[in-house]
Amino acid sequence: MKAGGYLGNILRVDLTKRETRVESFDDKMAKRWIGGVGFGAHYLWEEIPASVKWSDPENIMVWASGPLAGSGVYGAGTINITAKGPMTNLAGSSQANGFLGAYLKFSGFDAIIVQGRASQPVYLWVKDGIAELRDASDFKGMDILKLESSLQKTLNVKHRQVSIYGIGPAGENLVRYASIGGDGGHFAAHNGLGAVMGSKNLKAVVAHTGKPNFDIYDPKRLKEKYEEMFSFAKGFGHTYKWGTGGGVSALHETGGLPVKNYTTNIFPAHEKMNGQYMRTHYKLKSKPCYKCKFAHVKEVVVTEGPYKGFVGEEPEYEQLAAWGPQIGNTELGAVVMLANEVDRLGIDCNEAAWTIGWVMECYEKAIFTKKDLDGLDMSWGNVESVKVMLGKISKKEGIGELLAEGVMRASTIWGKGSSDHAIYTHKGGSPRTHDHRGGKWHELFDTCVSNTSTIESTWVGIHPALVDQPPLTDMFSHEEVASTNAKFNGIRQLDDCLGTCRFVAPHPKLQLDCVNAVTGWNLSLEDAFKTGLRIVNQLRAFNFRHGLRKEMERPSKRYGSKPIDGPACGKSISRKWEKMLEIYYTDMGWDPYTGKPLPKTLERLGLEKLIGAF
Repeated sequence: MKAGGYLGNILRVDLTKRETRVESFDDKMAKRWIGGVGFGAHYLWEEIPASVKWSDPENIMVWASGPLAGSGVYGAGTINITAKGPMTNLAGSSQANGFLGAYLKFSGFDAIIVQGRASQPVYLWVKDGIAELRDASDFKGMDILKLESSLQKTLNVKHRQVSIYGIGPAGENLVRYASIGGDGGHFAAHNGLGAVMGSKNLKAVVAHTGKPNFDIYDPKRLKEKYEEMFSFAKGFGHTYKWGTGGGVSALHETGGLPVKNYTTNIFPAHEKMNGQYMRTHYKLKSKPCYKCKFAHVKEVVVTEGPYKGFVGEEPEYEQLAAWGPQIGNTELGAVVMLANEVDRLGIDCNEAAWTIGWVMECYEKAIFTKKDLDGLDMSWGNVESVKVMLGKISKKEGIGELLAEGVMRASTIWGKGSSDHAIYTHKGGSPRTHDHRGGKWHELFDTCVSNTSTIESTWVGIHPALVDQPPLTDMFSHEEVASTNAKFNGIRQLDDCLGTCRFVAPHPKLQLDCVNAVTGWNLSLEDAFKTGLRIVNQLRAFNFRHGLRKEMERPSKRYGSKPIDGPACGKSISRKWEKMLEIYYTDMGWDPYTGKPLPKTLERLGLEKLIGAF
């Protein structure tokens, strides 16, 4: 019998043959992998051998919802996209909130697996159990916002009758950190999934809305639990009132705000760069995701300064940090402009900001000249030059071709000592836009050892108390950080299986109550951890098969450096990095010298077939 919350249908799309077919899955598959990144981990291992490159037609993309998507849980319209990604050449997993996770299910499918490469640009259209590949030649070169409006006009549909996710010029031109965007400003941005989409000549995915078409085991209990979860979420941090930007000043006080590419931790303008200032000085209008009472997403109108009158999406924290302190800009209106420019082009704001900040520092140090940069003055805070440079990156035009490789590869190619100033992990990607050296060692460490190309066990800090574990008491303890990360790992990967937004569903136990109410299962917290760790270990096995080595699990020289000022001045995470790896690997049940999962760990998680296979 099919569990509640599922249709049991996966749409298989072969772009090379221009064929689609429907495959079914049973309750055993659903309970083992849940959905989202779990489905992605399963299919990546099964279908992508080590010989396949990220840009090969044989690389697959798994677009998966989860059992809570479209169930009535507030904001449960999240989609997870998984593929082998170009930034790390390893697994990439990223979520986008909005509507697609719910609309995909209403259209008849729990997930889509995309393989092959189309001979010309196409988009995938799904509705009422029907899927079609349609010509997208007329949309070639369009930015993401123009793509959405043009497709709506072509399909003769109104706003919110469809969910559209696609790529802009960066994805089409295979910029390594291209993102996938849709629903007016939501993005799956990590590990260049937009470039994977571009390599397949897939411009967009379109799903129509509809009525819930799946069973819910206990609707009354589900409503009780998601209302309880919403009440908890309102008091969990500052996001409900001030948006994610509400944390800018608090991070500055701990040394966690990235300023001028980690060259300082002092940014006096932070109080005019935070969510509190934006939401009390600019005009805002709610743009909620699917049935979301939390409604933290806003449209913003700039009301002062040189960008007065600019209208766009309110920048999230990472965009505020990226286009404010990281590039030495103190004009909030310019942050709004640049954040929306990056989204329009389809570029990950995190990698873009580390790349631009690196360029600016190197320009200041004469490692780059104006001539090298196509005549652009890349001094700190020159936002109009940044805007032009982002356009060059999206088209791989001039110096943009080098910078489209991301900061690790660009600094290696450019040389001249520039890698010493570059912020990245040795897997190839970069962190989210924080200064993790300032009270966020758990996220710095997580970013380097993660199997998904972004944080894996942490999110908005680390919260062991939510799952009845002892709290992390010393943010600067190498031993405690490593051990706590290992013990907490797994539960946040389960989040990414469910089709829910973490802002509305931050409490693991309440979220699990909702899963059980929808499916009719009786999953315990122990079951939840086991499922999450199964995903973590499956992705790790995939990564080792595709070239992961222990020496890649470390920060660059600048990323792992000591802050020279601010609250965390002189603190060094790199001093005991090898010890941290040994503790973490051991506590995860991995070989302490290589980081490979041990046979007994794989057996405990039901992954016996992986033993000896990577």
